[in-house]
Amino acid sequence: MSQPVLALGTAAVTAAGSVWYLPALADLRAGDDRPASRRTGAVACLSGWSTAAAVAVLLLLSDGWWPPCAAALAGATATAGLWARAAVHRRRGTREAARLWAQLGWSGPPGRSRGASVVVALVLTGSLLAATAAATAAVVGVLRDHGRDPVPLGTAAAVPLTLVALALAAAVAVALTAARRARHREYGAPARTVR
Repeated sequence: MSQPVLALGTAAVTAAGSVWYLPALADLRAGDDRPASRRTGAVACLSGWSTAAAVAVLLLLSDGWWPPCAAALAGATATAGLWARAAVHRRRGTREAARLWAQLGWSGPPGRSRGASVVVALVLTGSLLAATAAATAAVVGVLRDHGRDPVPLGTAAAVPLTLVALALAAAVAVALTAARRARHREYGAPARTVR
């Protein structure tokens, strides 16, 4: 792919990212009205999107790949560091809020269920398995082009889709079970009787 085409694509994605960096700008303008974790997260967001814009400009202006790649690496490193700092601020703020509520005698809302984490894990695992299967299908396609035909190409292409469908079905089942359990906790499930 040529650099101008990649620059155009990066610029289009950066322009579409305004749904993230415009609220981040609003958080920064609010100043001390926002918690430190949110302000640091906003700086991280702006850092990431400004890196994408700088890479788009460097792709247009430079002949080689070294300047855009160096800018992308430096920006990604700075953004990751800022996100980590925002996470530390968020954790401290959560602990401080829990301590203050405990002093008032309230334990706070019930903790989140593990259902959301399980759903994310299932979707990510299914995606990784699908990516592995897709890479295998690509290798099978290359082998098929070279005269070897170990697996039919249709079967190799169906494997990633099946893996994604199974992961999504498992994630939906876990999410529905977690939602049902939360409803029972909220409204008080009737006591089970043993007969």
